[in-house]
Amino acid sequence: MKILFLGDVMGRAGRAAVVEQLPRLREEWRLDFVVVNGENASGGMGLTGDHARVLLAAGADVVTLGDHAFDQKDMLRFIESEPRVIRPLNFAKEAPGKGARLFEDRRGRKVLVTQVLGQVFMKRAFDDPFSAMDAVLRAHPLGGQAQAILVDVHCEATSEKMAMGHFCNGRASLVVGTHTHVPTGDAMILSDGTGYLTDAGMCGDYDSVIGMEKAEPMRRFITGMMREKFSPARGSVTLSGVYIETDDKTGRATRIVPVRQGGHLQQSAPV
Repeated sequence: MKILFLGDVMGRAGRAAVVEQLPRLREEWRLDFVVVNGENASGGMGLTGDHARVLLAAGADVVTLGDHAFDQKDMLRFIESEPRVIRPLNFAKEAPGKGARLFEDRRGRKVLVTQVLGQVFMKRAFDDPFSAMDAVLRAHPLGGQAQAILVDVHCEATSEKMAMGHFCNGRASLVVGTHTHVPTGDAMILSDGTGYLTDAGMCGDYDSVIGMEKAEPMRRFITGMMREKFSPARGSVTLSGVYIETDDKTGRATRIVPVRQGGHLQQSAPV
């Protein structure tokens, strides 16, 4: 199976780039399944139902969220009616939606997509991500009901993401980090066949401060004072993420390639 994961979509410019480029990438790279993290797609904070529809119509099979999952209040209702949007497993127990679901690619192969929030350096203490993930992976052994399993680890600390990668080694096809908006250079296949990347980066303008227009973040760093709200940068966008190929019988990754398309970063593609 050929799978593409795209990191946090950042604001209007990120959405527009996904709409423009993803249909072409699906065709050129013969993608079987696409997951997009959309938790910053609406003004840089959360995701509206309308913008979720835009990402799904552009070719995303699943959209994951994160700690800003319900910043846009209509997502509280929308997620109950749209199973292709996944919120974190270890969010509040009363939260609507699901943190893990089985999907099918266009050939009927089953793909499990799940997401957890980290605990280290996060603004609030979420439930233990490791026990939450363990329960899901025990219920869905790799190579059994699911031909592929994708884990989105949404957190600040690289160490926590790495620990989750090793925790899921041999139990997931891909473990990929999101949230920091900065792509890392450690794409690899772990010892028991799990593809791993500490952070996928963002689908946004990298001539920015993690996707936001530079002036206000720099003012706050330099002066310690806030004047305006952050606003997403609207310049040239790089689609950042990771591509993997998996073995249908075992679910293990056989190839992993960082993806960077367009914008300011050095380009990278599987073909």
